[in-house]
Amino acid sequence: MTTVTFRISGYDLPGARCVGLPGIAKPVYDNVHVGVQHKREVVSLVRGDAAEARWDLDVDIVPGRDGRLDFRGPWVQGKLGDRFLYLTRGGRIAGGCLATFRRAKLMLAVIDEGLLHEAIASGATLEGRLPLTDAKGGPRCAAVRPPDIRWSLLSE
Repeated sequence: MTTVTFRISGYDLPGARCVGLPGIAKPVYDNVHVGVQHKREVVSLVRGDAAEARWDLDVDIVPGRDGRLDFRGPWVQGKLGDRFLYLTRGGRIAGGCLATFRRAKLMLAVIDEGLLHEAIASGATLEGRLPLTDAKGGPRCAAVRPPDIRWSLLSE
C-alpha cells in the first residue's frame, strides 16, 4: 500500500447563493459552501463565492483484484472499479449545519495509471483541477471525468 496526496483545486465557484435549480428541495439556498466528504461527514468547507477552493487528501493506493490500482481510505467512496471523491454543496443554516443539495463525484478510475504510478514512485502530489460551476451556471454535480477535471503531478 502506498499513500498519495491528492490535491483538489477548484476554481470558478458559482457563488454563495443558489436559486431555482431543478431537483433541489428549496427554491433558494443562501450561505452556500462546498466541502469534501470524509466518510459520512462533510468537512473543510469553503464559501461558494471564494476565489478558489483547495483540499489535500491522503489516499491509499493498493493493487486491486482486477489487476488495476484501487483506492482506499476515509475520503474514498464507492465500490471497486467505481471509486470516487465527493465534493458536497449546501447552505449553512442555524447552528452551522450544512443543508446539502448537490454532490459531485470526482471519478478515480479514469486517472491515467501511468500518472498514478509516477505519483507513487516520486511521492509527488496528484492534482485534479476543475471548475466548480457547470455549463448552466450552477454548482458542478454528478460524475466528473476528464475533460471536466484535469489530473497532473505537482512539481513543487
